[in-house]
Amino acid sequence: MSWTAANIPDLSGRVALVTGATSGLGLETARALAGVGAHVIVSARDTGKAKGVVDDLRTEHPGASLEILETNLGSQASVTTAAAAVRAAHPRLDLLVNNGGVMAMPEGRTEDGYETQVGVDHLGHWTLTALLLPSLLAADAARVVTVTSFARFQGRRIDVEDPYHEGRYDPWRAYGDAKLANYHFAIGLQREFARHGVRATSLAAHPGLSHTNLQVATDEAGGAGSSATFWRGVAARRGMPPERGALPQLRAAADPRARGGRLYAPRFVSTGAAVRRPVWRRPFVAGAIARLWEFSERETGVALAFDTVDSAR
Repeated sequence: MSWTAANIPDLSGRVALVTGATSGLGLETARALAGVGAHVIVSARDTGKAKGVVDDLRTEHPGASLEILETNLGSQASVTTAAAAVRAAHPRLDLLVNNGGVMAMPEGRTEDGYETQVGVDHLGHWTLTALLLPSLLAADAARVVTVTSFARFQGRRIDVEDPYHEGRYDPWRAYGDAKLANYHFAIGLQREFARHGVRATSLAAHPGLSHTNLQVATDEAGGAGSSATFWRGVAARRGMPPERGALPQLRAAADPRARGGRLYAPRFVSTGAAVRRPVWRRPFVAGAIARLWEFSERETGVALAFDTVDSAR
């Protein structure tokens, strides 16, 4: 039988943080986790929208344990403040779902000067994860789930000399780069966890073709031209509803049998049941991960530091 949200075990007493949790896949992930007893931190840029989401979830699941965390992934200052708030309130964090992001945006920069898509989709999550390591390592067996996409196949590993394609920007190429960075981050983080001998694990997930407001936002932004309109129509006609599209990341997050370093995705790439998919360990992957670490540390000034490892074992 296919894995569904009904297979998620009771998570009472667990603390989960979901980025981009006010719509689409993030909202469905927060809904499912709140429904099985987890304390869910709804991380979002728009706190007004987040309040409406939390009110709705509490109506749907009376007694649900929820809190709002203002987080703008496009601002390193915002991410730093958010991480500090989480660490202060939750010495232990059991689950981090790096879900939030943007797709095929017009060429632009975050307030820190990063290309928008790499800046929001990857560098925001890099810093958030790095700064939450103390709380993650304090949990019995924390999981970090990073959401990638099949668009990663059109991306290239980070060019540390020209990461933002100066003078040759293409919105879909930049999105592919960001999603490939998400994939390499998930694999690289698992290697770091294993190397340091901690019980935390890192997994990747991608939702296939899901009908969410992501396609609408891309189309309305106008940077991707007619291709955005095309994919908006395809997603509306053939995309999975968000509650199905969220199943791969929910399985990565909550299936007791899931293991670090795995990828969960639809069976037929863009649609189908949430299943484990192969993680291709080609020779160049290690080099791509090393470049990603170099780039991420250089750009953010934040390292994935394991100086709390001894106390977390």
